[in-house]
Amino acid sequence: MLAGRSEKPPEVKTAAPPPIATVDILVAKSDIAMGQALSPSEVQWQSWPAGSAGANFIRKTDQPNAIETLSGNIARVPFVAGEPIREAKLVNAKGSGFMAAILPTGMRAIATQISAETGAGGFILPNDHVDVILSRRDREAEKASGTEVHVSETILSNVRVLAIDQNIEEKNGQKVVVGKTATLELTQHQAESLALAQSLGTLSLALRSITDAKQDTPKTEDAPNNARGGVNVVRFGVGTMVTPK
Repeated sequence: MLAGRSEKPPEVKTAAPPPIATVDILVAKSDIAMGQALSPSEVQWQSWPAGSAGANFIRKTDQPNAIETLSGNIARVPFVAGEPIREAKLVNAKGSGFMAAILPTGMRAIATQISAETGAGGFILPNDHVDVILSRRDREAEKASGTEVHVSETILSNVRVLAIDQNIEEKNGQKVVVGKTATLELTQHQAESLALAQSLGTLSLALRSITDAKQDTPKTEDAPNNARGGVNVVRFGVGTMVTPK
């Protein structure tokens, strides 16, 4: 009975933890691809623990107008949603080095002339993948056959389009870009092959599907980059397959 009448032990009150100091930093609101230009709708200010905010983060206290001033800058590398924006990973689109900044190590940017007929009707956009087809006259075959012979072959497969004219991204929901030049991402040897092919005949870009573009393609200088099984020779509209020497 005495034990049952004992008073309840006093409740121990724990002190509330001190509030964590935070700072507003600029982060990606959505995924930003390499080579994509920043727009105000793709970045936002977000509270971040002050103790873990790096010195290279963009703070609102230091740059309150950063969303406006960085708009139009090109991403050197991809950003995922929620990732802090760093100025070292951006390059001014109005500068002369923005294309060099988005090129992967060891790759080259080379331009080739296109038209609506040779550029898939204008449906090729930056970051699409294409095959490069060379169409030319086969002088050696003409000497042997005595008739006009035209040859078409794929000289480059699954290469990325960096830009159409000077547009390096799709803007404002743009679906068609009819340009005069396409800038391609190539290895050194591929760039040499393309430069030579431009003097041999007409180049056409064949747009690849998104599924095909995701397939791994050798990018090293010593790896085979072309699919050269056979050459499609057209004689007076009749297709004939011959094996290249």
